[in-house]
Amino acid sequence: MSRVVVVGAGLAGLAAAAQLVGDGHDVVVVERGSDPGGRAGVLESDGFRFDTGPTVLTMPHLLDRAFGRLGRKLADDVPLIRLDPAYRAVYSDGSELLVRSDPADQVAELRRRGLARDAQAFPGFVDWLQELYDVEVPNFIERNFDSVIDLVNRPAAAAKLVRLGGFGSLEKAVSRRFGDSRLVRLLTFQAMYAGLAPADALAIYAVITYMDCISGVYFPEGGMHQVPKALGSALTGAGAQVLYDHPVSRVLTDPTGKFAGVVAGGERIAADAVVITLDLPTAYEELLPQLSPPRALARASWSPSALVWHVGVRGVPSPGVGHHNIHFADAWAYSFEQLITRKELMSDPSRLVTIPSLDAPGMAPPGHSTLYVLEPVPHLGARIDWTAERGPARERLHSFLAANGYPDDIVTDHLVTPLDWRAQGMAMGTPFSLAHTFAQTGPFRPANVEPRIPGVFFAGSGTTPGVGVPMVLISGELAAERVRDYLGGAR
Repeated sequence: MSRVVVVGAGLAGLAAAAQLVGDGHDVVVVERGSDPGGRAGVLESDGFRFDTGPTVLTMPHLLDRAFGRLGRKLADDVPLIRLDPAYRAVYSDGSELLVRSDPADQVAELRRRGLARDAQAFPGFVDWLQELYDVEVPNFIERNFDSVIDLVNRPAAAAKLVRLGGFGSLEKAVSRRFGDSRLVRLLTFQAMYAGLAPADALAIYAVITYMDCISGVYFPEGGMHQVPKALGSALTGAGAQVLYDHPVSRVLTDPTGKFAGVVAGGERIAADAVVITLDLPTAYEELLPQLSPPRALARASWSPSALVWHVGVRGVPSPGVGHHNIHFADAWAYSFEQLITRKELMSDPSRLVTIPSLDAPGMAPPGHSTLYVLEPVPHLGARIDWTAERGPARERLHSFLAANGYPDDIVTDHLVTPLDWRAQGMAMGTPFSLAHTFAQTGPFRPANVEPRIPGVFFAGSGTTPGVGVPMVLISGELAAERVRDYLGGAR
């Protein structure tokens, strides 16, 4: 039996650990925090509980695969609610659109809003998304790349992507199908998850739209943090060691230069391989200082960051307010120019308001609500003094809540800025890592293997396949596959 260390008990590390346990390895997860989750953490204050990381859960079958490798079922350990509507979209003219969980209901929603032509086009759009998903996921997402040549060794899949228009503009591909600009925004904003404006994103990223608007958005009973909490417990039950309050200070090598173990929490842990899930620049800076980082990091293009305001308030939302509420800016294209090109605060920002206490009442005291307010902002490459900007940013978000009918009598709050993200080890102060430009996708993204120290592998949003809960779960699987190839072990 080989021993494998996983550094970090976030979603990527837990997914990798589940695969490695299933392969029969002796697995030790070392986590610097006092509980699992990483970015998918939890904050408790004055009777409120806040999920500090992702709030949108899609593609739950990926979690089921992780639990399955441990002999368990996701539904037994983390019951999920499918949200319907998945989103409530609000526009500057006061109009609204809902993203429904069933395509037939979505067609009815569009007809109800007077969009008969777009309603007629929607089933064809769903078919297009399904085709993109079916060709992309097995051939280009759930796959390790060793070189650019790997892109062309599945020519039929690549040809189908070309035929589907996957390498054209995402915004143009959606605009050709729908006439209402509000609907186009609702079906392309997902490019922001990839760090891109919809006009600049390739149509292949419509696969995120498929995950978000077709496959379904889910919410775990009790909140998002229940996912890593349950997966951590399942790992322990399956025989893995999960050591909390164990920050890694050194990566050890043997006389031949191969990986030999780590020093974590002051304890030397011998092992045959390691999966490191720290943000890649932080991993090289803190754990691999003897190595120069990959060239891809030196010239990296980073995704925008985000302000996240966790707010516990008196009162509950009005009827009709959703679990996830997107408030779209009027100055759509200019907002992206400000955010990404000019790297300045948007004068007319779009914002997400998530209210998890609607579906998990225990996250707030009776008669109160837990709110999560997100506003995209530039990463730390911008000339913004976030120490000075904290107060004005908080006031802007507070005014926004009041102006849009949300309860705003604050009991407790916590504002997260790019400085806070950097303090958590995220390069350039962004939780969204490297932008998904073509030059930072697939084999062009920093690799999940470090050839200069055999036995060192990576998982997380900075490596393949990329950003978002589904992608980091897949990254854990791909890292485990690298370990499997290195050490051996059956699926």
